Amino acid sequence: MEPGPLSEANPTGTWKDFLTIAKLGIVMSNLITTFAGFFLALKYNSYLFTDNILTLVLCILGAALVIAGGCCLNNYIDRDIDQLMERTIERPTATGRISASQVLWVGIILSALGTVMLAMTTPTAAVIGLIGLFVYVFVYTLWLKRTHSINTVVGGISGAVPPLIGWAAVDANLHWVAWILFLIMFLWQPPHFLALAMKRCEDYRKAGIPMLPVVSGFGITKRQMIWYVAALLPVSLYLFDFGMLYLILAAVLGTGWLILALSGLKTKDDMKWARMMFVYSLNYMTIMFVAMILVNI
Repeated sequence: MEPGPLSEANPTGTWKDFLTIAKLGIVMSNLITTFAGFFLALKYNSYLFTDNILTLVLCILGAALVIAGGCCLNNYIDRDIDQLMERTIERPTATGRISASQVLWVGIILSALGTVMLAMTTPTAAVIGLIGLFVYVFVYTLWLKRTHSINTVVGGISGAVPPLIGWAAVDANLHWVAWILFLIMFLWQPPHFLALAMKRCEDYRKAGIPMLPVVSGFGITKRQMIWYVAALLPVSLYLFDFGMLYLILAAVLGTGWLILALSGLKTKDDMKWARMMFVYSLNYMTIMFVAMILVNI
């Protein structure tokens, strides 16, 4: 079925619609890693938390606005293919409840405001935010998502910058710990999003989006996911400065995820396995970054 025309007349978008296109869930999950980077930067520089409340507010609000702005611009660009997928067909940009011009300007304004707030912490934080925004909007959404299955990997750069933003807001001279946080997030994203791509494979196929499961099949996709999870385990253990409790937790969570990933080679229910991988990835990221904060209090 061909997509219908995108309505530009008399938009009826509500605040809920605007929160939908800003992808509030994605914003909130990224702020966990942003705060972790900020908090750890305070510790490694021996700064007091109470002396940096304003910087924290600017950092969190700035990062949230940049991420939300990027999500709005993603919705603006994808409004045609969103009409073709069951998962996205009810998005306000796909139904026309919000006009394309509104979405575009909201995305630009939010991104600009967020960048200004980040610049009020350090210029480095603003630059990192802009790099993440550029990769997500132009490299991933506008180019690779529609042309190449490597889109998930390259797009992972944008999802990995929030802890760098948080760290840079405190310390522009990024410590090696900040880069490990970046690497953890970078390696985490392919298995997370490939699991989602497997779940929504037919949606992506119908929309003509060359996600790895669509162009290469589930077998290759599962093997790719295993390699990323396997690489993530030793990288997470490199944060030995965080103490034995963190190392045990990282080892247990990482090994559990690797065992689950390997079980995909023999599973008879690919969809059930993909759902398990997706849920595990969400829990892994949340638990790991919360633990990084708690063990360093």
